[in-house]
Amino acid sequence: MGFIPSNYKRRDLGPSEREILIGRLIDRSVRSLFSKDYHNETQVICTLLAADGMNIPDILGINAVSASLCVSDVPWNGPVGAVRIADIDDEFVINPTKEELQQSSLDLVVTSSEHRVVMLEGSGVEVQDDRLIEAITKAHLECQSIINVIKDLQSKVGKEKMHVEAQPNDPEALTRRVQELSEASIRNIFLDSKLTKLPRDKEIKTFQETVWNRLKEEFPETEVQVFTRVFNKLVKDVFRDNILKDMGRCDGRSFDELRSISCDVDLFKPLHGSAVFKRGETQVFCTVTFDAAGAMIQSNRRRSAFGDEITKNFFLHYEFPPFCNNEIGITKTNSRREIGHGSLAEKSLAAIVPRGFPFTIRLTSQVMMSNGSSSMASVCGGSLALMDAGVPISRPVAGVACGLVTKSTNDDIEDYKLLTDISGIEDYLGDMDFKIAGTKNGITALQADFKIPGLPLNIIEEVIHKTTGDRLKILDIMNSVIAEARTERKENGPVTDVVDVSLKKRSQFLGPGGINIRQLENSTGVSLSFLEEEKWSIFAPSPSAMKEARTYIDQLLQDKPDPESLLEYGAIYDGKILELKPYGVMVELLPGAPPALLHNAQLDHRKIFSHEVLGLKVNQPIRVKYFGRDPATGRMRISRKALLPAPRRQEYERELATSYDKSVIDSVRKTLDS
Repeated sequence: MGFIPSNYKRRDLGPSEREILIGRLIDRSVRSLFSKDYHNETQVICTLLAADGMNIPDILGINAVSASLCVSDVPWNGPVGAVRIADIDDEFVINPTKEELQQSSLDLVVTSSEHRVVMLEGSGVEVQDDRLIEAITKAHLECQSIINVIKDLQSKVGKEKMHVEAQPNDPEALTRRVQELSEASIRNIFLDSKLTKLPRDKEIKTFQETVWNRLKEEFPETEVQVFTRVFNKLVKDVFRDNILKDMGRCDGRSFDELRSISCDVDLFKPLHGSAVFKRGETQVFCTVTFDAAGAMIQSNRRRSAFGDEITKNFFLHYEFPPFCNNEIGITKTNSRREIGHGSLAEKSLAAIVPRGFPFTIRLTSQVMMSNGSSSMASVCGGSLALMDAGVPISRPVAGVACGLVTKSTNDDIEDYKLLTDISGIEDYLGDMDFKIAGTKNGITALQADFKIPGLPLNIIEEVIHKTTGDRLKILDIMNSVIAEARTERKENGPVTDVVDVSLKKRSQFLGPGGINIRQLENSTGVSLSFLEEEKWSIFAPSPSAMKEARTYIDQLLQDKPDPESLLEYGAIYDGKILELKPYGVMVELLPGAPPALLHNAQLDHRKIFSHEVLGLKVNQPIRVKYFGRDPATGRMRISRKALLPAPRRQEYERELATSYDKSVIDSVRKTLDS
C-alpha cells in the first residue's frame, strides 16, 4: 500500500495512537516469558514494510517478534503464536480480513505458548461466556501450528542462547534477621482493613526505615540497596501468603466481594451529560459532549490499513492526571498507558452506542482518584454519562477487573486464588489483571495482562464465568441511579434540524462565495452541512441558537424583489463595503442586492496590491460605477477607478521614476504617446 505522509515534511513522525496500541499488544504477548534473571536492556523494533489494505498486520507483528526472539541469543522462554478470531454467522474465522471483521460479532486476539494462553485482547457485541471460551480454545489450538513453524525455524538458524547467571542469593543471615523483625508486623499492616492505600504505604515505609536503622548496626557492611531488596521481597511474599492461606485481603474483603460502589449523574447543568463513578478509592468523572457530524474522526489511508474505521462519530478520551495518584508529573501528552486504557474503555462502550445517532459524541473520563481498575471504572461512568445525555444506548455496560495469586513449582500452578475487583496493590503484587466489560446479555470487551508465563484454559474459563456475576452486581447498583437513557435531552443540549432550499433560491441562500452561511455560523454558532440536492442539515449547540438561526434563514429565503433588476448599465451608485478580501472588497450596491466584487485593479489608477493602502473598512460608503455582468463569468463588474480623474502625465512619470528603471519609463512614454 503506497502512502506519503500528509505533514509538512512529508515524512514519518512519531508513532500514531494505533501504532502505540499495537506496540502494547506485542509487548504484553512476549514480556512475561523473559527469564527473571535476565536484566539486559532489550529492544525489538517491528517495522511494517508493506500492507495490502485487506489483512490487518498487527498479528504478523506479534508472530514476527516471537520468531526474532527465538532465533536470537536472548534467553526467552518462547515461542508464542498469535491469531485473530472472528465470529461471523456462528462460524469462527481465523485471521479475518477487514471486510470480514466488519460483519463479525467478535474481534479477539489470542497469543498462546504451547500449553498456556499468554495474552488476550478483544471486543464484541454482547458475546456469551460459553461462546467466548469456545473462541479462545479454538484460537489457542490454531496458535500451535504457528509455534511449530517458529520452532522449526529456530532449530535451523537459531543462535545459542546466552548464559545468564542466576542472581546471587541475598545474605542468609540478613534475610533471616529481616524476617524475624518484620514478618509479623508486615502481616498485621496488610490485615489492617482500616488502612487505605496511602496510609498503608506510609506505614510500610516508616516500618522499613525503623528496621534498617536497627540492622545497619548489626550488619555495618550491608548496603541499603541490598536491605531494600530483601525487605521488598519479604513484603511481596507476606502479601501473597496472606491470600493463599485465606487470611484475607488488605481491605478486609472476601475473595469474591466487590468494593463499595457509589455513583451519580447530572452533576453540572451546563454539560450535555455527566456522571461520577466511585469504587473503593478509585473515582472517575465522565462527561459527554455533542457536536455536529463534521467533528467526527476520519482515518487516513495509512490508519485504515491497520483496520481502523474510516469514520468514528463516537470516541472516548481517558485522562490520568498525576494528582489522582498523589504525585507530581507532566501532563503535556498522553502516555502509552492512557492511550491503552482509553482504547479499552472505548471498545467496551462502542458496541452499545447507536450508529445512526445525529451527533458526534465525545466521552471524556478523568480519573480523580486511583487505586486500581480505573479503566473499568471509566466504562461504568461512561455508560452512566451517555444515558444522562440522552444517548439511546441499547443497554448499560459495566466493567470489572479480576486478579490472581498463584503458587507455582517448576512452572506448574499448584495453588491459586482469584480476586474479584482488584485494588492497586493486588495488581502490583499479584499475577494477573483480567479486565472484562459487558452488558447483562454478554461481553463487549476484555483485556488480560499476565505477569506469569500465561494461564491454562481452565483458569481462564473460571475467570470469565466469575466476572459475569460480578458485572451483574455492578449493573444493579448503576441501574438504581439511572437504568436507561433519558427520553428528552437537557434544555441546554444541542439540536438538529433540516432546512429545504430550492435550487432557484440556492444562490440567494448561500450568497456570493458562501458569505451568508459564514455570517450565519459566526453570529449564531450553528453549523450547516449539505445533505442532498435541496436539503441542508443544521446543528445548533442549544435550542435558542437554533431558533435564532431559523429566523435568519427564513429572512434569507423569503420572497423579495430582485434588486439587481434596478441596476442600470453605466450608472453610478453609492454602495457599502460588506467584506474585505486580499484581492478586493465586496460592495453592496443597493439594499438587499447581492454584493459585487470590486477588484484591487479597479480601486485606483495606480497599481494597488492591497486595499489596506487606501484605508478601506467594513460598512464604509464607497462610490462605484456599474458595467453590467461579465459575459464570460457572469459576475457583476464595478469600478471605482472609472470615477477618478486620470493622473497628469508629469505626476505619472514622477511616480514611475520612483518605482522603475529608465528603460521601463521610456517604454511607458512611447505607449502614452501612441
